[in-house]
Amino acid sequence: MQTTTAVSKTKYLIPVILVTTLFFLWAFLHNTNAVLIPHLKKALQLSDTQSSFIDLAVYLGYFLMAIPAGYMMHKQGYKRGIILGLILFAAGALLFLPAASERSFMLFLGALFIQAAGATCLETVANPYMTILGPKENSEQRLNFAQSFNGLGAVVAPIIGGTFILSGVEHSKEELNQMAANGTLNQYLSAEASTVNIPYIVIAAVVLLVAVAFMIVKLPQVHESDSMDSHSGFSFKVLRHSHVRWAVIAQFFYVGAQVGVASFFVRFSKEVMDLPEKEAAYRWGYIAMVGFMAGRFFGTFLMKYIRPQRLLLLYALLTIALLLLALNTSGSIAVYAITAAPFFMSIMFPTIFALGIKEIGEETKMASSLLVMSIVGGALAPIFMGLISDQTGSMQKAYIIPLLCFAVVAWFGWKGYKIKK
Repeated sequence: MQTTTAVSKTKYLIPVILVTTLFFLWAFLHNTNAVLIPHLKKALQLSDTQSSFIDLAVYLGYFLMAIPAGYMMHKQGYKRGIILGLILFAAGALLFLPAASERSFMLFLGALFIQAAGATCLETVANPYMTILGPKENSEQRLNFAQSFNGLGAVVAPIIGGTFILSGVEHSKEELNQMAANGTLNQYLSAEASTVNIPYIVIAAVVLLVAVAFMIVKLPQVHESDSMDSHSGFSFKVLRHSHVRWAVIAQFFYVGAQVGVASFFVRFSKEVMDLPEKEAAYRWGYIAMVGFMAGRFFGTFLMKYIRPQRLLLLYALLTIALLLLALNTSGSIAVYAITAAPFFMSIMFPTIFALGIKEIGEETKMASSLLVMSIVGGALAPIFMGLISDQTGSMQKAYIIPLLCFAVVAWFGWKGYKIKK
């Protein structure tokens, strides 16, 4: 018995390590948006609503690619899905170069869409793969552990973005009008746009190296029917399970809240305490995202003693309390309330995901596709936030949107997760 267990652990060790690197990589796509939104808003002279299209492009890519990615995984297996995802991810990163050269917002959106299509393949494969690489009773804990390295990527991305993408140069409208009058505005905007070149060349190179590693290493094929009750394949019939339906809904609202909280943090900080863009980006990286990463590891530990659904409910309620504080205060209190929220947001995505695909056998791949597709919530919430900000003149008021989204997450942790036979 002990020998069999040891062999099993050895069999899964290398795949677990290699797949865990994917969680780190796709964090760059999501967490550089908090830097790209204020950066492209400045370099391309966008409104708040227009800048929210950056999130729209990313999460529309998730929405449109999730089912094809899941179907490919169903037919071709995990490894080919991962390699395709990495190649698309690298291609999207390289498209930033012509986008910056032309200062074309549409090209930037296209590049982000292709990156997102690649990340969709990776997430559709990696999340369910991690839940079945071991005992099913520990699937939520195992996925939270792997997602902790996504948290590490979330820490690094805004720090790198703040250092290499944001210039720290911020001009008033009057100064920009003066530059336009003396003919130096285009030169300044082109210089701002070009700061993305080196970071995205490096990202593309790293992603391609990981793709080569996956081509070389042999991954074991794991079948869900080995560890779960088997059902009937790749079909929308999976939504007959109430816990799958509620997981898809909860994930839609959670990702909307997560993206909304992060994407406008720089703008929020500028409004409530006049924080410069570079300092706001560093605070998001060094405080908020370090808290996010720590929350993943701490949440994984707590799940040894607290059932995942109860911890999810508790964390959702605490996040709502922090957003209420941010909405009703100003200065450093409001900013620190927002930066504290990611600690409690940390466990939400993997816990909803793992609870949503529990005990559905071969239908896991379809449920995984739908849960990844539901990430499109990240496209919609920022648009509503941008509209509120443009209409009211207050980004602070726009944070009512993520607060309402977390109420849906709390419901899932209270009732929606229950499996009905």
